[in-house]
Amino acid sequence: MRQQQLAASHGIHTLDTGYVRPSFGAAYLVVEQGRAAFVDCGTNHSVPLLLQALSDAGLGPEAVDWLVLTHAHLDHAGGAGLLMQQLPKAKLVAHPRAAPHMVDPQRLVAGATAVYGEEEFARHYGQLVPVPDERVVVAGDGHVIDLAGRALRCLDTPGHARHHMCIWDERSRGWFAGDTFGLSYRQLDSAAGAFILPTSSPVQFEPEALQASIRRMLETAPQLMYLTHYGLVTEVRRLAADLHEQIDAMVSLAQACDGGPDRHRALVAALSEYYLERAQAHGVPMDDAGVLELLGMDIELNAQGLEIWLDRSRRRG
Repeated sequence: MRQQQLAASHGIHTLDTGYVRPSFGAAYLVVEQGRAAFVDCGTNHSVPLLLQALSDAGLGPEAVDWLVLTHAHLDHAGGAGLLMQQLPKAKLVAHPRAAPHMVDPQRLVAGATAVYGEEEFARHYGQLVPVPDERVVVAGDGHVIDLAGRALRCLDTPGHARHHMCIWDERSRGWFAGDTFGLSYRQLDSAAGAFILPTSSPVQFEPEALQASIRRMLETAPQLMYLTHYGLVTEVRRLAADLHEQIDAMVSLAQACDGGPDRHRALVAALSEYYLERAQAHGVPMDDAGVLELLGMDIELNAQGLEIWLDRSRRRG
């Protein structure tokens, strides 16, 4: 509750997108002098929830100037086209590598369908809607979005994905971090604070780039991080140190499992054991089975991303 109040004091509302389970995927509504911006939007199924949150804030769709996407992964951006149809005055802001996928989402559809299958894709995401090219703003590194005089600065932050950017809000001294600053679920909070882990999900995980992106974010001396998965976290320096340590450890585990008879199964097991050890040391108020159930999808995706990185590194080598 304190975290929600802290965000709201800066005109920032955390919105549950309803993706997968409660408190898993967040979008953010930033309100400044009667004008608004969404940061990320979830899927098509999230759009009614976002519009209701806008109404609850006393605003209509015409008050929204910007939809800002941290990156093009569908749990963050799948509903962009449908939402933009409801926001008559808004522009969509995206990384140079992400913007083309918003105008023509067919490659996103093909990639996600290959992973999930047509039935699961339709269940999670529905039919993606293109955004007209003239409504898209391409945000390079350092691009500044003006929200009623409130500056939101975009930073190129590869590592999780090459089309990822984070957005700096000087007012709150916080970053809208997308997936660059990892995953932190409120169910895993303990007396020691938030529990965090990196996300190395497919297909563009690059550990050195991710480490560098986190270091760049720390250069602003941030006090807050607004995560997509999930919500606001503080203690930024401690969490950054945890992420750096874990990225190195995950790379080592992946390399140790490489070349084995069942690399994927071995890596899933190694990551599971590693996260359980960290959760126990952190005093997470959940038994091992509960932790593994909560993190199961993330462990699977992290393993896949690490394996793709291993294979790509081998081809380059």
